[in-house]
This record gives sequence, structure tokens and C-alpha cells, in this order.
Amino acid sequence: IVSERISFCLNILPLFFSFKESLKSLFLCASNSVNLFVFQWEIVQTVVNGSPLYTYSVCNVDSSDQDNWLRTTFIQRRSGASRVSVELQFVVRDCNTFGSSSVACKETFNLFLAEADADVGTNFRKGQFRKVATIAPDEITQGNVLKVNTETKTVGSLSKKGFYLAFQDMGACVALLSARVYYKTCPSTVQSLAVFPETVADSLREVEGVCVENAIGQATPRIYCSAEGDWVVPVGQCQCLPGYETTGDSCQECKPGYFKSSVSLASCQVCPRNTKPSSAGASECQCEDGFFRSPSDPPTSPSPPSAPRDLTATTLSGEGRLLLSWSPPLVTGHRPDLTYSVACSICDGTACSTCGERIRFETDPAELRETNIIVSDLDSHLNYTFTVEAHSGVSQFDPERASATVTAALDYTDPPKVTSIHLEKSGPTSLSLSWSLSRERDVTTYTVRILDKSFVQITDLTPDTPYIFKVQALSPEGTPGSFSTEHEFHTSPLAEPQIQNNSTAVLGAVVGVAVILLAVLAFVVLRRRLVTAHFTSTVNPLQAYVDPHTYEDPNIAIQKFVTEIDPNAIAKHKVIGVGEFGEVFRGVMKTQGRGEVTVAIKTLKPGYSEKQRQDFLSEASIMGQFSHPNIIHLEGVVTKFKHAMIVTEYMENGALDTYLKDHDGEMSPYQLLGMLRGIAAGMKYLSDMSYVHRDLAARNVLVNSNLECKVSDFGLSRVLEDDAEGTYTTRGGKIPIRWTAPEAIAYRKFTSASDVWSFGIVMWEVMAFGERPYWDMSNHEVMKAINEAFRLPAPMDCPSAIYQLMLQCWQQDRAIRPRFADIVNILDKLLRSPESLKTIADFDPRVSIRLPSTSGGDGTMFRSVTEWLESIKMSQYKESFARAGITTMEQVLALRHEDIRNIGVRLPGHMKRIAYSILGLKDESSSLSVFAV
Repeated sequence: IVSERISFCLNILPLFFSFKESLKSLFLCASNSVNLFVFQWEIVQTVVNGSPLYTYSVCNVDSSDQDNWLRTTFIQRRSGASRVSVELQFVVRDCNTFGSSSVACKETFNLFLAEADADVGTNFRKGQFRKVATIAPDEITQGNVLKVNTETKTVGSLSKKGFYLAFQDMGACVALLSARVYYKTCPSTVQSLAVFPETVADSLREVEGVCVENAIGQATPRIYCSAEGDWVVPVGQCQCLPGYETTGDSCQECKPGYFKSSVSLASCQVCPRNTKPSSAGASECQCEDGFFRSPSDPPTSPSPPSAPRDLTATTLSGEGRLLLSWSPPLVTGHRPDLTYSVACSICDGTACSTCGERIRFETDPAELRETNIIVSDLDSHLNYTFTVEAHSGVSQFDPERASATVTAALDYTDPPKVTSIHLEKSGPTSLSLSWSLSRERDVTTYTVRILDKSFVQITDLTPDTPYIFKVQALSPEGTPGSFSTEHEFHTSPLAEPQIQNNSTAVLGAVVGVAVILLAVLAFVVLRRRLVTAHFTSTVNPLQAYVDPHTYEDPNIAIQKFVTEIDPNAIAKHKVIGVGEFGEVFRGVMKTQGRGEVTVAIKTLKPGYSEKQRQDFLSEASIMGQFSHPNIIHLEGVVTKFKHAMIVTEYMENGALDTYLKDHDGEMSPYQLLGMLRGIAAGMKYLSDMSYVHRDLAARNVLVNSNLECKVSDFGLSRVLEDDAEGTYTTRGGKIPIRWTAPEAIAYRKFTSASDVWSFGIVMWEVMAFGERPYWDMSNHEVMKAINEAFRLPAPMDCPSAIYQLMLQCWQQDRAIRPRFADIVNILDKLLRSPESLKTIADFDPRVSIRLPSTSGGDGTMFRSVTEWLESIKMSQYKESFARAGITTMEQVLALRHEDIRNIGVRLPGHMKRIAYSILGLKDESSSLSVFAV
């Protein structure tokens, strides 16, 4: 009962009686204004503890035709109270206790009501009253212990100014203990930032409210007051004005340094960067000098974008094609209108000019939304400079727009060009020719391998005959480079002795290298006047890998494969990690010709044994045999010094798995595919050298500033033995279960095919932005699942073609898995056809996120939003959710896509992870609501 209005009350003193006269000890407790009109109901006063008490009773059980009435005085009705409740407490005597004299005895009495607009005084007419109910006891008093009954009756549809109650006795032995008359109200309240007044409860009644101070609503807020005095079904919502935020049931102004720009339930936000601190109650923060906001901008976009980051150029298969890709600016102003423009210029060392129509952009370079573009029709003899600039709606206000530019220079777009041909020896029937490959420029992005055996001997020629030659180089995938210029050489006359001719013809300079030569296939074309003959010679530069452990003295392997570095040329600057044998430093190395070069320095911790030293240097003996742009490059070692060191090239972006986690959702599938292509090329190189890595994983792939991926960590690697199967059996070493092929786990045999399996896992890691393979499954669960044909599902937004390649890598039968050469070709085809990446593989969030989204690890409901965010690795947004007032899992279930953005989640990958997790939550809770993603 929320509120009561008591008109009168009757009470009875507990009594013990054995005959009807004792009922006269009943007493009355009432206000002075209330009188009861008594017809045969007797009033008896009894003094108890100095207080007078009154009772009302009637007990005419031995007489028939009883009609005894008790009436109240006039009870005024409050306006709006059309229903009242009457609660009675009474005692009824069992008629059987009166014997034969109780022939007309009854055990019930009646409740009547009469409405009136004025007090009629003592005027009483039974015809004015209508019967409300017959009052029957639940318990009848038989002995000396009183059985007190309580009965409540509701009287409705009252319309006049007041009413009377009356009690009719028809022959019962009854004592009226108390009567309470009241009505219910819904109390004044504040709900949804609206104030609702106290309201008399009747049938379900709609009540209009008023928004609290500093709040408005799109429509008048309403709520319903139920007949039981409860507020139910609020309709409409008031929201705080700009500059005010919700605090309990009121709207409080934003603190200094905070702002809120719109009418909403959101919390005030800290003034964004590059704005001046605001005063209390601010709806926006003014820009600092040098930062701008257009009239149509939200107040969270105070600055133009900064420069795009990580601009890289990647040569594509096909002559003269190049992929430019970059990362979004660090500062975007949180604007939806971010676009990019790409400009091209040709520089010759002294001046630059625009490329004009000499090149072709495959999409419009002026209003780009994507962070990549393909350029074609490039000339391999020219040096191009590409400039990418970010734009937004406030760029026009920024006089320093040039500061948002990143430039990348390309030195090569084709395989290296043959620069000169030499006549080594001539004879009557033969000519011996040699040629050189261009090494005029050293591109930071690539490493050029110059072949030692760049010559060919052509026999069965006609004596004393001129022949014209030109030479062309091919990449490992068969992409042709440019032909050299034509050169004419003579065979010697038959009668003349052979001569030596060292004349050299200098060919046109080649301006850059865009592919790495693993093998060079040279075509020599001869023309004798109008007759043309073709000769082909193949040169294979790859040597079989030599296991340094096969050397009786491991130092011999070090001397043979590794360059010794003067320790005075090495300077360690900063610890960047801890390796198996000691710390890893970033430092510099002084070199001849290149100056100071940034390097990574692996050190051997003090107190090492000789075996540990040999194991430490054996990795250098392995790395020293490799030369490929996608294999970590060994600069050399320091062994003739107290502390041994291994010096490698420095990879600015560190391990691939960590880099992907830090840039979740920031790269397109096309960019990720380019990274995978580099890893596959490096593994093809190792496979061609009969080398098995055994521990290929994203954590063992390093990324440089140009987003090139390079395979590293050869600590677990072993050489393939020369058996028919080409397998290697370990001696009980540790196996990385999540990345290892089933046959390698079961039989400890490793092949290039098992590396292919591992590459499939790396593909999954890359497309899942560093997600842990098989999530939180134990190694035992992983092995069991794989043997039962379970395979990792497609990551979010993974192109179907890439996922199908993963599944091919995970074939149970290793014989039908693709080779790395096949994988490189497949990835090249996908890179040449970006439209093939538009079809997305099916994605199941309940499997891929692996949450029972409504429960924790022990099967219980998530106890908090924080626990849920930690389970999906999004704990960095705990404060954002708290500021938005999202504190319960029920509120999380109610979120939609735009709500997630408003909370402050901006990265696409993070938005999708949270959105798909909520989708899993709703699915598991059997909700049928649609979640818009």
C-alpha cells in the first residue's frame, strides 16, 4: 500500500467468553468526527491500563427475523479516488455452541455502501444502500481462544462526493474488531528523466510527465499508474541538453574541460586533442590555433588529417604494374569524409616533372577511399616518385597541407636488365659470350643477387659470319625483363687463328630492381643477316643447404658461411627483446659505403657453456647460407670477442603477430595478401634449398617499415635428409602443436609439406589479425579436433579464395597439399585480380570468437561488462563503456552498431569483434532481435 487515507477504525480487546453477554466487552477506537448509528449493536466501554476501549457486537441468535444495522458517518471521497478498499477484522461465534436456542443463528453478516453528495446526518434509509458483499469468516470461534478474521473488499465506480458504509446483521453472534477504509496512489517519481506527480490508483491510468530541468524530449513523456499503485510501461524518453549529462535522475552540466554537443543520454566527453579547455556546461570545445572545424563538422573533428603512414610499393606480376599501399593517418579527426589523392612525378636527380599520361592509375587517384591503388604502364628505365595526401572537409582551412604528404621512390619495376655483353672468345665455329646485370642502384626494399655464371658458350656456328645478340632476364615466376640492346659479333674465318676480343658494348642503364632473382634464365637471340636462330641456357644459382651440425668443428661452418664483424663497429642502443640465449638490442653498425646502418644484435648471456656458444652461433651458420628478400638478412657475427653476437638487419615493426594485433582492422585483405605473398616467397626459397623450417608461425616472421615480411628464427630448423621421402625425424624436441602438421605430431617427421601446413596456420593468423589459433583449446584438444577432421573456420571478412587456399594447406594427406611454388603462383593470381577477393567466406561468430558469449569459463553468467570485454580481448574499452553508462550485460545486449560507435570504438576490426560478440550473445540467449552490422 503506497498511501492510505483512514476514515475510522474499530478495535476489540481480546476476550474470553462462554456466553453471549461477554461480547459486551467490545470497544470502539475512532476519531471524534466518526459516529456509528447502532440498531441492536451494543457499545460497551471497558477501561484497560487507564485507557477507555469500546466494542461493537450483536448476538441475537435466539430470535428469528433479525435485521440489525451499524452505519458510519459521512466519509468524504478525494477527487480521483473512484475505488476504495475496506478492510474488516471481526470475530464470529460458532452457532453450534448455543444449542437448541440457536435455530435462527447465522455465521455471516453483510457490508453495504451508499453514495451521497452531502451529509444526511441521522437520516437513515435502507433503500439508499447497495450491498457490497456478504462477509463470511475463515475461522469460527468455538472455545475461549478468539479466532480473528480479516477480510478486504474493494468498492469501485464511486462518483459522488462521499459515501456511507453499513453493516447488517441477520442473526449472527459477531463482534466487529476494526474497519479500515483507504485508497492507493502511485507516488511522485522521476523516470527516464521525467517527473510524474502522485496519482490516485484506479484502473490502468496514463499519466503525463514533465522533463527534468535541462532536459527535453521529442514527445511528452508518459507512464501508466496501475490499480495496485505501481508505475508501469514508461513511454518516451527525455534527454539532457547539450552541455549537460545524466547524473542519477537529473541533468548536470559538464565539468570544465568536458563537453557534450547534442541532445542525448551520452556522457560528457573530454575536450579532443588540439582544442582549448572548455568552461562548465560547454557544448563544444574551441579549436586551438592551427586547427580547424568546418560548420558541418561534429565537435569531435577539430583538425585536418595528418600524413598517411607506411607507404609501400610492391611490384605486381605483369610488365610495368605496381601496387601502392599505405596505412591511415594517425590523426584523422574522427571524420567520415577522409579521402586520399595520389600524384606521380619523375625525377632524374636534378629536377622532377609530373608523370602525366605516361602512366595509368587503375582507379581514380583523386578521391580514393581505399588505402591502396594499382599503377600500370610504368617504364622500367625511369625513377618514379609517388606522393599520397590525405584530405578531409577541413583540409581547405589548413595552410600547411603539404605536411600531410608521404613520398616513396621506386627504383625498379621489372627484373634486372642486362647492361653489357662481352665477347670472351671467338673461333671459326663458335663464340663465347658473357654479360652483366645492372647493379647501378640498391633499392632499400629489395636485395639483388648477381649471378657469378652469367655467361654462355654457343657452338655450331658458321665461320666468318656476323651474329646479332640480345639478352633478357627472367624472374623465378617467369616474368620477363627488358631485352638488352642488340650487339653484333663475328665468328673467326676458318683459316685464321682464334683471337681474343675483350671489347665491351655498354647497354642502356636499368633504373631499379622490383623482383628478386632466385634463378636467371637467359635468352640469347642470334641473327645472321635475314636468318634468326634461338639458343637457351639455364643458370641455377641455388646451392643445397649444408647443416652446420655435420661439421666436426662447428667453427669451420661459421668461417665458411658467416662474415666476421669488428666489435668496434657495433654499438648497442636499446634492449628490444629477450632471446633464448640472451638479450636482443637495437643498435648501429658502421659499414664501408653505407655508413651507419641500424641493426638488431643478439647477444649471448654471461656464464654460457661452450655447447651453448656453439648452439648460439649455429643459427648464424644457417642464416648465412640464405640470401632472399623475404628471409631475415644476416649482417655477420662477432666471435673473436668475449661476448659473442649475431648481427641481423633491423625490422622496425617487430614480430608479425604483435604487429597485426596492434593494427587490427586497419589493413585491407589485399594488403594482408601482399604480406602473405612475401612469406610464401621466402618459404619457397627455403624449400628449393631442401630446407625445412619446422617452426613457421606469425611470431617467427618479422615486419620492416615497408611492411615486408621476412621469415626468421631458425632455432628449430633442420635440413632434409636425402631419403626417398625427404623427411627428418626429431629426437624428442618440442613441437609447436597449433602450427604443426598431424603427421609431424604423430611420427615426428617433417617435410616441406609440413611447412605448408604451418603456412596455412600463418595465413589464418594474418587474416585474423594475430588471433591465437584454436583460441583457448588445450594442445590435447587441438590434436583430437584435427584428427576428427576439424579445421579452423574462416576469420571475419576473409576472402573465400584465401580461405580455400588455407584448407588446401590443411589436407590430411600431405601428398596432395600444394607446394610453395604453387602457393606463390596462386597468391600472384589473386594479387593481379583484386576483384577475386570480394567474395567473403562464411563466418560463424560463435565458433570464431569462441565464447559462450553469455557465460564465463566456468559456465556461469558473465559477472560484469569488464569480464566480458576481457574475454574478447577488448579490455581497452572498459572506461569507454563505463562513461557511456553501460554497466550490465542486459545493457550490452541492447546495443546496436551505432551505439558501439558512439561509445568510442572507432577501429573497424574492433567494432566488428564487439558487434559479432554481441550477435553471439543474442543468439545464445535465443533472442530474435536483429543486430545491424
